[in-house]
Amino acid sequence: MKKDSVFDQLHTKELYLPDAKDLMIKQFKCIKKMQKFNRIKSSLFGVLRRTHMMKKMFGSVGKNCYIEPPFYANFGGKNVFLGDNVYANFGLTLVDDTYIYVGSNTMFAPNVVVATASHPISPQLRGANFQYNLPVHIGSRVWIGAGAIILPGVTIGDNTIIGAGSVVTKDIPANVVAVGNPCKILREITEEDDKIYNRTCEIPKEIIDKYIKK
Repeated sequence: MKKDSVFDQLHTKELYLPDAKDLMIKQFKCIKKMQKFNRIKSSLFGVLRRTHMMKKMFGSVGKNCYIEPPFYANFGGKNVFLGDNVYANFGLTLVDDTYIYVGSNTMFAPNVVVATASHPISPQLRGANFQYNLPVHIGSRVWIGAGAIILPGVTIGDNTIIGAGSVVTKDIPANVVAVGNPCKILREITEEDDKIYNRTCEIPKEIIDKYIKK
């Protein structure tokens, strides 16, 4: 049986050596695109250039997606797949050694880290530089708070909020607010949240009528 190439092993959860020459050459090409993206000056034209560049950098990009620089990714976003209307604030880091999937209308606050790469506990294997990767799935209409860290293999369900500074070590279901280190469910999102924001402020009726689906 033919052994998988290192390019295949990125996505099969197998142990592999990330310093393979062919892999590093491919990675450096992706990183050069990312560096070019980060050097684009902020202006209306700059926004258009970044949006255009994202289509070249990422695995796929939906409509109206935008990432504020600086943006960091091990493979420059090549292994990242974005739905529509995804927005990321400053300092997003995607350790995209394998696939990261992000649903539509999801938002990333500043300085969020999403990691797919991990290393064995064995000191000998870590010393030899072995690595393995686990994909991350983030649903639609998710809000990831500032400074949150999402670890390899995690799935976050639709509509969920991850509180600022949280460390997400395990799957989080849909329709909840989850916070902490390790991140745990604080409460469910309910119909009351379609009427109130910021604990006690009422959402104006005209906004409810226009944007809240019955």
